[in-house]
Amino acid sequence: MERTRRHDGASMKSNRGDVMHITRALGLCFPLLLCLPAGADSGPRPMRLATLEWLPYVGKIVPKDGLSTVIASAAARNAGYSLSVDYFEWTVTLAKGEKDPAFAGYFPEYYTEERAKACHLSKSIGTSMLGLATMKDTPVQWNALSDLNAVKIGVVEGYSNGEAFDAMVKQGKQPVENAASDTFNLRRLISKKVPAIAIDREVLRYLLLRSPMRNETVFSPKPLGELTLHVCFKRTPAGKEMQEAFDAGLQKIDIKKIGGDYMKQLDLSGT
Repeated sequence: MERTRRHDGASMKSNRGDVMHITRALGLCFPLLLCLPAGADSGPRPMRLATLEWLPYVGKIVPKDGLSTVIASAAARNAGYSLSVDYFEWTVTLAKGEKDPAFAGYFPEYYTEERAKACHLSKSIGTSMLGLATMKDTPVQWNALSDLNAVKIGVVEGYSNGEAFDAMVKQGKQPVENAASDTFNLRRLISKKVPAIAIDREVLRYLLLRSPMRNETVFSPKPLGELTLHVCFKRTPAGKEMQEAFDAGLQKIDIKKIGGDYMKQLDLSGT
C-alpha cells in the first residue's frame, strides 16, 4: 500500500510537471502565432473582377483568358491573391465592378481623370493604341481631331476613346453611332453603315485575323492616342488596400516581355 501511494504521488507530480511544460510551450508559441500573416494557412485570398470579351486582351476563347488577364493574374498572385473573372457586356461590367459587393472591381480600363475619381486605378497593366479603322477604298482623311466632326464615327457604348474625343462627343460636336461591342462595330464598318470606327489596333488585328476582309480594312496611321490600361478597384478602404497590394505585385512583372510573347503566340506580332 505504501509503495502504491508513493507511486501515485510520483505520478501526480509527473503529471503536474507535464502540464506545466505544455503550458510554458503554449505560452511561447502563442505570440508567434499572432505574428503570422492573416490567411497564411488558408492560401491566396480571392480577387474577383468583372470584365468583358475584348479580344485579345480578355476573352474566354484566347489562351489564359487574354493578355490583360495573364498580367493581372500574375500581379494578383504576387500579392497573395487568386484572380477570378466574370464576363459581361461593357455597361454591365462597369456596374458590377463599381457597385456589386461580390466584385472587387473591373478591368481593363483606360486612364482618364473621370475614372481616376470614380475608382482606385492600379498602375498600368499595358497600353492600347487607339485609332480609326476604315475600308481601304473609302479612307477618312484628317489632320486635326476636329476634322472628324464632319464624319459619323462608330464607337462602342461606354468606351472611352481618349479624353479629347470624348469631350467633343459630350459637347455635341462629334457625331457617333453606338454599338454593343467591337465585333458589331466592325461589322457596321465592313457593311459600310459607318465610314470609320474607333478601335484598339490589337483588337482590330485579332478580329480580322481570319476574316476575308482582312486586306480590305486599314488602321489609320494617325492614332487617336496611346492609352494605358488599368484595373479599377472600388473606391473604398478595402479597394485601396487591394489596389496597393496589386501594384506591389505588378512591380515584379516584365509586362513588355509578357505582351510580346503573348502576341507571338496569337500570331499578331507581325500582322
